[in-house]
Amino acid sequence: MSKIAVLNDKFEKTSEMELPASYAEINSHNLYLYVKSYLAGMRSNSAHTKGRSDVSGGGKKPWRQKGRGGARAGSTRTNVWVGGAVAFGPKNNRNYDQKINKKQKRLALEFALNDKVANGKFFAVDSIEIASGKTKEAAAIISKLGVRDALIIKNELDAKTLLAFRNLANCYVVDASEVNAYLVAVYGAVIAEKAALQSIVKEG
Repeated sequence: MSKIAVLNDKFEKTSEMELPASYAEINSHNLYLYVKSYLAGMRSNSAHTKGRSDVSGGGKKPWRQKGRGGARAGSTRTNVWVGGAVAFGPKNNRNYDQKINKKQKRLALEFALNDKVANGKFFAVDSIEIASGKTKEAAAIISKLGVRDALIIKNELDAKTLLAFRNLANCYVVDASEVNAYLVAVYGAVIAEKAALQSIVKEG
């Protein structure tokens, strides 16, 4: 079974810890459903076209019904005319939300956590705190662990640490209560405080 690397205050590996064995038995489809639902909920829903009742003009019949040898026309604002309405176009009142139940959300998170551990990309530390608030120190941590990008999970957010990581495009800091399967899955590595990890695992 894969184990979480436990690091000291110098971010050097000192020991290991395990996730519950049940995490390894979860079907990956739970993560797929959660990510699909999460991304659907983030859609801006700004695409909108005007229908026949929305476009201005076109109130007068452009020419007489018969006698001129051309096709019939009742309005200059139908969907076949330039400047007319759009037929079956997108509307901004569409709801893209996809339902997913609490159990599947939890299973998705557990699968994502286990996947990171299995790939050796999950690190646990006693504390992640940068009192100076300097981005240079935050970058040094990521560089030392040799990861491309990282999700930083703190038990309680503090302003200085958040400030230090904020300017790093490849890092994102969250409170333990804000962790979800999408964030865990999308980042290359996860660095979590032990207290935060215990609260996340205990919730299951």
